Amino acid sequence: MPIEPVDDPRDPRLRDFHAVPDPVLLRRRGLFVAESRFVVRELLAHPRLATQALLATPAALDSLGDLLGARTLDTLPVYVAPPPVLKQVTGFRVHRGCLAIGERPPAATDADLPALATARLVVVLEQVGNPDNLGSIFRNAAAFGAPCVLLSPGCCDPLYRKAIRTSIGATLRIPYGEMADWPGGLDRLRAHGYTTVALAPDRDADDLRALAAAPAGRLALVFGTEGAGLSDEAVARIDRRVRIPIADGIDSLNVATAAGIALYALSKGP
Repeated sequence: MPIEPVDDPRDPRLRDFHAVPDPVLLRRRGLFVAESRFVVRELLAHPRLATQALLATPAALDSLGDLLGARTLDTLPVYVAPPPVLKQVTGFRVHRGCLAIGERPPAATDADLPALATARLVVVLEQVGNPDNLGSIFRNAAAFGAPCVLLSPGCCDPLYRKAIRTSIGATLRIPYGEMADWPGGLDRLRAHGYTTVALAPDRDADDLRALAAAPAGRLALVFGTEGAGLSDEAVARIDRRVRIPIADGIDSLNVATAAGIALYALSKGP
């Protein structure tokens, strides 16, 4: 494959890398960005997602040598530049000196996720807009065996650069789809045989430990937006509300933290 040194940040071959700070422009072009050596490795090794170009420092390129060496017949362009050039191209210090441009897959809905037919535990998110939280929830889903994530309109893009990096590549591995008719999609989950379970801080909600001790078959864990939580319209379609017991005087947990605790507790069931 071509490995091409670059010393001019204005080099036209780096056009798409100049768009890295603009997720709207990248999405319009049908692209996304993987940042950091670990995440770029995930993309390069992915069985379905295509890599369009790679930009790396010499040290980062060396760390990817095993994967790149296996692609001897590949035409993937690999651009090598010192860290100051990467910073001038993107406008920020690139994490671990490595960026890759990926080709965005077609948008998916919940109807496009085969895992829904067999999964025991899935994650559903309503308007979780913070990329750190969304990425962490995907990472938790991967850690505790939830094979797909469903998103309401208004959620952060799972292929946003920071969400991918925070998830340590889990947003590339865990299938996800949007429920465009939110919250109507919750009724479809019930038709699939799921009990919909909302995580809520309310004192009158069931204790998570009780649900973990006697799980109600297939579960769809529903988490709401940061701060406000689930909308009234979503709550009206939920089968069961559960809470994580916390110390007096503490209002609530961060949504990604709550997701991690709940997934851990419920992944242990039959």
